[in-house]
Amino acid sequence: MPATAKEDKSKSSKKTTATTAAKKSSPKRKKSKVKKDLVIVESPAKAHTIEKYLGRKYRVIASKGHIRDLPKSQMGVDIDHDYQPKYISIRGKGDTIKELKAEAKKANKVYLASDPDREGEAIAWHVAHVLGLDEKEANRVTFNEVTKDAVKDAFNHARTIDMDTVNAQQARRVLDRLVGYSLSPILWSKVKKGLSAGRVQSVALKLVIDREKEIKAFKPVEYWTIDAEFAKGKDKFQASFYGEEGKKTELPNNEAVQKLLAKFDKKQPFTVSKVVKREVRRQPAAPFTTSTMQQEANRRLNFRTSKTMNIAQHLYEGISLGKEGTVGLITYMRTDSKRISPVARQEAAQFIVEEYGSDFAVKKERHFKNQGDAQDAHEAVRPTSVYRTPKSLEKVLTKDELRLYTLIWSRFVASEMTPAVFDTVRYDLTQNGVTFRASGSVMKFAGYTKVYDNRSEKNVALPALEEGDEVKLTKSDSKQHFTQPPARYTEASLVRALEENGVGRPSTYAPTIQNIQSRNYVKLEGRAIVPTELGEIVDGLVEQFFPDITSVDYTAKLEDELDEVEEGKKDWVSVVDQYYKPFSKELEKADSEIQKIQIKDQPAGFDCEVCGAPMLVKMGRYGKFYGCSRFPDCRHTQTIVKKVGVTCPKCGEGEVLEKKSKRGRKFYGCSRYPDCDFVSWDKPISRVCPHDGHFLVEKKRKDGMVVLCPNGDYKEEPREEQGEAAE
Repeated sequence: MPATAKEDKSKSSKKTTATTAAKKSSPKRKKSKVKKDLVIVESPAKAHTIEKYLGRKYRVIASKGHIRDLPKSQMGVDIDHDYQPKYISIRGKGDTIKELKAEAKKANKVYLASDPDREGEAIAWHVAHVLGLDEKEANRVTFNEVTKDAVKDAFNHARTIDMDTVNAQQARRVLDRLVGYSLSPILWSKVKKGLSAGRVQSVALKLVIDREKEIKAFKPVEYWTIDAEFAKGKDKFQASFYGEEGKKTELPNNEAVQKLLAKFDKKQPFTVSKVVKREVRRQPAAPFTTSTMQQEANRRLNFRTSKTMNIAQHLYEGISLGKEGTVGLITYMRTDSKRISPVARQEAAQFIVEEYGSDFAVKKERHFKNQGDAQDAHEAVRPTSVYRTPKSLEKVLTKDELRLYTLIWSRFVASEMTPAVFDTVRYDLTQNGVTFRASGSVMKFAGYTKVYDNRSEKNVALPALEEGDEVKLTKSDSKQHFTQPPARYTEASLVRALEENGVGRPSTYAPTIQNIQSRNYVKLEGRAIVPTELGEIVDGLVEQFFPDITSVDYTAKLEDELDEVEEGKKDWVSVVDQYYKPFSKELEKADSEIQKIQIKDQPAGFDCEVCGAPMLVKMGRYGKFYGCSRFPDCRHTQTIVKKVGVTCPKCGEGEVLEKKSKRGRKFYGCSRYPDCDFVSWDKPISRVCPHDGHFLVEKKRKDGMVVLCPNGDYKEEPREEQGEAAE
């Protein structure tokens, strides 16, 4: 019999009451939180990018670089017990370590995703030690690019920490500490407080000073050239004197020129004695390594090496691209490999065909040879996707980021393109055994130059001539020249010299150059690196008493041995021991034999405006300055300003002074500042423009020093500079 509606309601009411009672009597169940996997990277920017790729099951935080290191207050190396380093937590990293420990305690598993190099491996090892992680656990992940696919793939191939790589870093760190903390106190006591000497920086300084010695010892040699204009009918073209009787001949002086000019008749025709036609195929350069990227950024963009690396780090760690999210735009920027992954090569080929046509895509896989001691763990520096063209990133990158990215993108795309093809022709024009030579080149196919061209060649078309044709000499001009001394190093050429000599690694080039500048061992004049008096004193002492430290070959050999430690072929303690033992003997000798060197203060020639005592030219950490002779009773100082010898063109009262901006760039301003706000990046001279009366300036160009009007309506021919041309 079916239940009535009243009965149903009564049953329902009882059921509800029973359920409510059950709810009240049973304890409340807490929602169980699923433990996340913790990922530790080096930088917050990288953490932000990676967390988006990995999703909710992961928590990504940053160690913000190293968390442990040797103490600054002492040597921190136990020389008597196998050079064991005494690591301590870095001051200021307490909160970071506390956060790492707290998050690790809550985590299901901890992954260590610091950078894929020696320093990154060491950071992972130090973090693992602080957190008490099992070294045998596969918790180390590395990726060459910060993209979604690369990061996810890395987590599928987690490994244990590579102790051979860690030990290579430890060996370098311990040796650098032993050398630096042993040499520096000697310099403090014998020369000046605050000085330092290090392993790699001593070699870099020596290279700069040896180049300066070459420049000072250089003796110019006179030589002459003869340029000529020839004509075939209405076609005119240029040629230069080559030699006599088919052999190249030098013209050492004007007497030789006059003798030569007497050997041929300017009114008589010259005969085309030889025609050489060739098709020349010019291959593209390899994609960037750290070194070549720093060199090209310095040469093309005028970036300091440190600036290049800072921008590259930002591009690697990730840039917000709006809807696409945060993406790493380039591969890891500390590398000496020219290798390219098959996937990147395939994508580049597809892009080139779509954008420029199949004729521009290289048909056969191109391989660039690495330098002998290059580590091939990483790829070359390249864009993570060629489809992210510089134009597509104009709205999301800063001006300097876009300039560097464009350089990296263009260089990589070009490296996967076909050669540029040129038709070249060479004519030898002869009369009475005297030969002039004309060379022409016309681009036949642009190839990779469509994207990236690192040469400033122009098409030089010559008229079509055959052997036996006669041409007329219409003009000739002989010029005197003198051989130039070797150019001073620029940051770009010093990086190249360090790399070619096997000194340092990609991660050390920029800090080394920055170090010798910050210590006032060298200074920048334009782009040229010039040693200071202090630098010459320090180099002289180190070279005299520690010849191995300044030896290029010695330092390069050590780099090779560190590579062998990383490869598991050598024990790091034995490598440190074989270098430190002879060095320690040199230390004892140096401490007893080096005489104290006084860097004497020179009279400034004027009195202190505070107390009236004579002012002196003093040497400080950042260069020379004026200081009161009554120091420390009077602490008045003045910056040394260089007078240009020109009256201010704006106010007509003050003098133009050479000054330096906060970033070290040279500029010119009025001595009456702030009453007169005249300023110029280019050096004003005492002459005015013949067209508009504006003051003229001197501007340094690749072809020499040019005098011109800033308004652009007057320019003089460039004149050659002696010895300071930047490469």
